Amino acid sequence: MLLAIDAGNTNIVFAVHDGEVWRGQWRAATRDIRTADEYMVWLSQLMTLGGLSASDIDGAIIASVVPQALFGLQTLCAKYLKCKPLLIGDPEIALGLEVAIERPGEVGADRLVNAVSAHKTYEGALVVLDFGTATTFDIVDEEGTYHGGVIAPGINLSTEALHAAAAQLPHIAVERPAAVIGKSTLGAMQSGIYWGYISLIEGLVTRIREEFGKPTKVVGTGGLAPLFQAGTPVIEFVDLDLTIRGLLEVYDLNTKNP
Repeated sequence: MLLAIDAGNTNIVFAVHDGEVWRGQWRAATRDIRTADEYMVWLSQLMTLGGLSASDIDGAIIASVVPQALFGLQTLCAKYLKCKPLLIGDPEIALGLEVAIERPGEVGADRLVNAVSAHKTYEGALVVLDFGTATTFDIVDEEGTYHGGVIAPGINLSTEALHAAAAQLPHIAVERPAAVIGKSTLGAMQSGIYWGYISLIEGLVTRIREEFGKPTKVVGTGGLAPLFQAGTPVIEFVDLDLTIRGLLEVYDLNTKNP
């Protein structure tokens, strides 16, 4: 079985695939960088609840945008799972995707994996919109070439910044307000965050399409994608398992015989 690990700035996702289906998927907060021993205690308990064991794992792949988390995750695989994980970003790992930008090594592992997965799943040129710690827009054409993208502050990051920098503004939940014009401070803040990001999405997608010079479909991923899809027709698909499937795709590409 394969253990796929997606280490983001907010959460680390662990998922197990048995060659046919995903058998389990679990999240841990990234803010507390754990040792391999701590990861194993936490993960083994969850795997046991799912009828799995560490001995079932015979392969692993890691996509990480958190360098300080890598050592613990690689040690987890080597010490407890007895396997050497594939690492997205390693020059020896094939993606099945051409990265046509000035400095390919600077692209976040999650963004590359999302592009791989989206190209495999959807036809034509695509904008992959990921609602993570940062809100990212990544462009991949119909031939499977990654052309770069846009990075904007994440939605939760923006709400935290408002609360931290302005003494009288409360911390708010991200939700769709009933009206654009807020009748209270809370309503005004919710409108600014929700409709402000809708305008950001619509504006950037319009400019991307104009500059790219061809029609593109927009695929949203990340936990907030369904909420924002409800506010705009620009987001045509929501795919919450995009990154994890991309890790499986890259693993199969590098381990299965042609």
